[in-house]
Amino acid sequence: MAKSKEKLLQDFPPITTEEWMAKITTDLKGAPFEKKLVWRTPEGFNVNPFYRTEDIEGLATTTNLPAQYPFVRSTKLDNEWTVRQDIKVESIAEANAKAKDLLHKGVTALGFKLKREQTNAKDLRALLNGIDPQQVELHFSCCQSVVVNLAQAVAEVLKDVKMADRCKGSINYNPFKKQLVKGIVPECWIEKAKQLMEAVKPLKGFRVLHVDAYLFANAGAYITQQLGYALAWGQQIVEALTQEGFDVAEITSRIQFNFGVGTNYFMEMAKFRAARWLWATIIGAYGEEYKGEAAKIYQHVVSSTWNKTVYDSYVNLLRTQTETMSAALGGVDSITVLPFDAIYQNPDDFSERIARNQQLLLKEECHFDRVIDPAAGSYYIENLTNSIADQAWALFLKIDDMGGFMKLVNEGKIQEMVNETNVKRHEAVARRKESLLGTNQFPNFSELSADKAPKAEEGHHCGCEGNCKSTIAALNFDRGASDFETLRFATERSGKTPTVFMLTIGNLAMRLARAQFSSNFFACAGYKLIDNLGFNSVEEGIDAALKAKADIVCLCSSDDEYAEYAIPAFKYLNGRAQFVVAGAPACTPDLQAAGINDYVNVKSNVLEVLQDFNKRLGINA
Repeated sequence: MAKSKEKLLQDFPPITTEEWMAKITTDLKGAPFEKKLVWRTPEGFNVNPFYRTEDIEGLATTTNLPAQYPFVRSTKLDNEWTVRQDIKVESIAEANAKAKDLLHKGVTALGFKLKREQTNAKDLRALLNGIDPQQVELHFSCCQSVVVNLAQAVAEVLKDVKMADRCKGSINYNPFKKQLVKGIVPECWIEKAKQLMEAVKPLKGFRVLHVDAYLFANAGAYITQQLGYALAWGQQIVEALTQEGFDVAEITSRIQFNFGVGTNYFMEMAKFRAARWLWATIIGAYGEEYKGEAAKIYQHVVSSTWNKTVYDSYVNLLRTQTETMSAALGGVDSITVLPFDAIYQNPDDFSERIARNQQLLLKEECHFDRVIDPAAGSYYIENLTNSIADQAWALFLKIDDMGGFMKLVNEGKIQEMVNETNVKRHEAVARRKESLLGTNQFPNFSELSADKAPKAEEGHHCGCEGNCKSTIAALNFDRGASDFETLRFATERSGKTPTVFMLTIGNLAMRLARAQFSSNFFACAGYKLIDNLGFNSVEEGIDAALKAKADIVCLCSSDDEYAEYAIPAFKYLNGRAQFVVAGAPACTPDLQAAGINDYVNVKSNVLEVLQDFNKRLGINA
């Protein structure tokens, strides 16, 4: 063993940031650094291409320790989280059998979605038969109109459990669900919240006041929006109940934040760190005595549905895996991974098993639960944490200035702001600025949807809404892929599959690259693609396209050669098929003057172009 303590990098002199910038500027050859390498996030802040030690100097997050106020790094001295799976209870006996089976497969938290008539002590006893409430977290949800009945029944069932106050779980009461999901403004929620607080007094470990921020994620909200609105929502609960005489610590012990998580890997990780920090700051403002246990946020995380797809649905597994990793490394308390097929069918045993195992692999093989906040000290993630915190905090203060979360939700303004973001993100997906692999980028050319179709929203038939009608905006839960899926479903169900023929000619590298680009472009609509190695003349290519009964001929060459090839090809085709040029050549005005109006390139709105071709080809949505 070497005894020398020589530093391995001592022969390399330190490089200053100015020297790095000088080198980068030289390599950019005059291109502006800010435009080429700095990412302006949709959330409203910049992300630099590199960070150094000086970039974290003075940041408050770098001096915090685990389980220490304001809890940026962690609210606990480990990184353990519970693996949760939810069960929709149709039959009490079947749900009980399934729950007991899941406990042998790594699940440590059970969620039960109950019908209105199942929220009684008798059914709950049968549902929990053979399940030790002290060994597994129990989470219940039901129609909000009977949630107090459910809480009373849970308390009655668990009162016989030895040391019932040590049982952990939740009963989902979302006081703003009708406004957000249905656009209905119900009666004031505070009285029901008080009844719930009273009902679960014997159950110290049960949280009954839920901040369902995953609704914002599923409606396409930006990360900072989800966090800012969630904080305002939570603070609204605390403020309202303190005015009713409840202690801050008592209230916060009953609040559970249910966040969504998307595939923006590092930013999502930073979001959970920022959430701990900001919530602790809010609660700590009520007094020094609340800067301990009361200021600790409880974060349950559910994989988002906004970015999930029907086509190439196994890619959903990649999405949920990165989402689970972000949540686990972000130090959350509990995770539910939705099965990859959940958006288009009732998940089967296979998809549920894979979803569970995604968490179990991170625990048992990757040991994510053994390290607290491994992102701490990372120049990049510390800066992300602070940037997200700044934006979310500004939004939180703005909501407060506008009258508070409840006022804005009851007026539909929160919903409208999230829906505006949804529209922007759909536009980004349409232009491929936001990628959904297998849907708007690199689709599976030969895939057919078969019987797969997005599940319709489940109706609510218990009668609790009476004659209530929607009077305000509700959240729009259209997924990012929904427009492309509608387009491709229309192609499949039309009974005819348009054929796109790649007329490749000229410069070898450019014609191959543009044929590949164009094939991926048109495959997003489910069209049949015919690629080619190349033709000696445009006439030879057009003849081959017509022989193949092509509906669309796509000319693929270099920008310089389009001036030579495009107009002769267009004239020789003479309207016998649609004609498209792949690219945006400098000679476009000349081509347009000759009647060539269709082009596909990186600036195209892919969705609008394909919708237009569907109409021309007689395919109706």
